[in-house]
Amino acid sequence: MVAIAVPIRICCGIAVWERNNVIESLPAKNCWFLTGATAVGKTRIGLAMARRLHAEIISLDSMAIYQGMDIGTAKPTSDQQAEIPHHLIDIVPPDQEFSVACYLEAAHAKIEEIRRRGNEVLFVGGTPLYLKGLLRGLTPGPPANWKLREEIEAEVAKHGPQGLYRRLEQLDPVAASQIHPHDTRRLIRAVEVFRITGVPISHSQMQFEEEIPAEDCRVFALRRSREVQYERINERVDQMLERGLVEEVRSLIADIEELSRTARQAVGYQEVLEYLEHGDHEIMTAKIKTRTRRFAKRQETWFRSLSECRYFDLEDDCQVDDIVEQILESGENIQRE
Repeated sequence: MVAIAVPIRICCGIAVWERNNVIESLPAKNCWFLTGATAVGKTRIGLAMARRLHAEIISLDSMAIYQGMDIGTAKPTSDQQAEIPHHLIDIVPPDQEFSVACYLEAAHAKIEEIRRRGNEVLFVGGTPLYLKGLLRGLTPGPPANWKLREEIEAEVAKHGPQGLYRRLEQLDPVAASQIHPHDTRRLIRAVEVFRITGVPISHSQMQFEEEIPAEDCRVFALRRSREVQYERINERVDQMLERGLVEEVRSLIADIEELSRTARQAVGYQEVLEYLEHGDHEIMTAKIKTRTRRFAKRQETWFRSLSECRYFDLEDDCQVDDIVEQILESGENIQRE
């Protein structure tokens, strides 16, 4: 019997399809992936890989999808995008929500389009949930219920994340065992799904946890020492502010009423919004650096949990061409099914 796919919803103009209630990941399984924490150096190495592979790049960044959010998301420059075709950048206005299901459907369509042109597909970016969904598939949960989320967030503000974690241990012990007690965002989602459906989120994510051996895919994660990584983050934040991050945010809120909830999750933008209200540049800068370092730490934790990742440690004096050569050599023996 042939499974028939039917649209389950339209998200930002993109039809999301369901097959046996699972958004399939097979189109992406044999693509190339370059990932790693923010500011690790993915862009330069990704461009060099694309040149060698004759590949087009699909962004693996949940914030690069937003139009007008350029400086704070460190999008590739216009020259870089002109040299190598890039996809899934600037596809959504910043006042619209965009889910992982929307991203996966858009990414699958781009994979087919690129392969019809005879080119390789290279994903570059650092959003672990997108990466995991592409490799393992995704069982769509209920749409976000923002009113319910606000209620749960109020509970977190009152009792702290530990209180929410203990509650999830009672509702869904399997999910609780897989979520860090301080990962508030995932804790809220797990409790939200249970309250909406009455079914533990872990029941629908079994496929999402089926690991793929690293040698069966081309997923390469860049890594630097914690000290060097944090220095690079601090430098990047300073450069973003010098390039006009504050002016970018001011322009965004002049054009739209407010950023969407998902867009507000972009590191740096909420801090700038607070600065525009209260006006302390030094505090704003320190907050952005601190939040970016914490974000990078969470990314690294995610990547360590993915069996698919093969790590490449970068030194300050490493040559891009040498790293690319090592990555391509590691991936060349994997055959498409």
